[in-house]
Amino acid sequence: MRNSRFLLPPVLLWLSLFLVIPMLIVVGISFLSRDTLGRVVFEFNLEGYRTFFDPLYLGIYWDTLVLSLLTTVICLLVSYPLAYYIANASPRVQTWGLVLITIPFWINFLIRTYAWVLLLRTQGVVNSALLWLGWIDEPIQMLYTYGAVLMGMVYNFIPFMVLPIYVALEQMDKRLLDAASDLGASRWKAFLHVTLPQSKSGIMTGAVLVYVSTSGMFVVTDILGGAKSTMISNIIQTQFLGARNWPFGAALSVIFVVTSLILILLFNRAMQARHQRVGEGRA
Repeated sequence: MRNSRFLLPPVLLWLSLFLVIPMLIVVGISFLSRDTLGRVVFEFNLEGYRTFFDPLYLGIYWDTLVLSLLTTVICLLVSYPLAYYIANASPRVQTWGLVLITIPFWINFLIRTYAWVLLLRTQGVVNSALLWLGWIDEPIQMLYTYGAVLMGMVYNFIPFMVLPIYVALEQMDKRLLDAASDLGASRWKAFLHVTLPQSKSGIMTGAVLVYVSTSGMFVVTDILGGAKSTMISNIIQTQFLGARNWPFGAALSVIFVVTSLILILLFNRAMQARHQRVGEGRA
């Protein structure tokens, strides 16, 4: 405990330099103006926040929320059975399962994303295989679609969901399942009342990691969605690097961070409320 006090100042310094101070700078810029050349002018202005309520940007932001939430839900539905299987398998299977889950991290993110271009384009692997099998008469437009972006997001962020859930399930006290079985609970009831609540921390961690990573991602939408799929992160990137409208880009960043924190808090409260209901049901 005495040594831990010496570890706290470096952590606080690191967070201040690379998280708190940059965020405060972004907040400050969001209330400023810009001139005709795109330079930031130190004049108080709310134009960036007013522009956000334009139907165009509201629609893009809504699409971002829907895509991020849908990616998170699909990752959860796919990852939980996989994490459950690995956590309850033999040590040898667990080792190989974790290796296979982490293999994508050994490859550069851009390379993994561009690989989907080779698979989904009209002359790609998938269309060539379907034509060869005679299942289609002409190539299907799979690239530069909403489905391609969703598939790329799920593929890239599944490990962020599997690993936290696996850790929660692997650390669970298995004697609780034996006790539930002795009390006459079926396997399904034991899963609902014992396994699922015990893995709540892993679900919450994985959901937050996937949602935050997805909502702030612009590389996948650029590569797999093209101009047909735009997220708020693409707009923020364009405002800072292309349009040179830093106040508007900063305002979008502030709105994005605030709404993400609100959604995470609501999700946390929903999970806690469900856990309380399960506990009251047991009592």
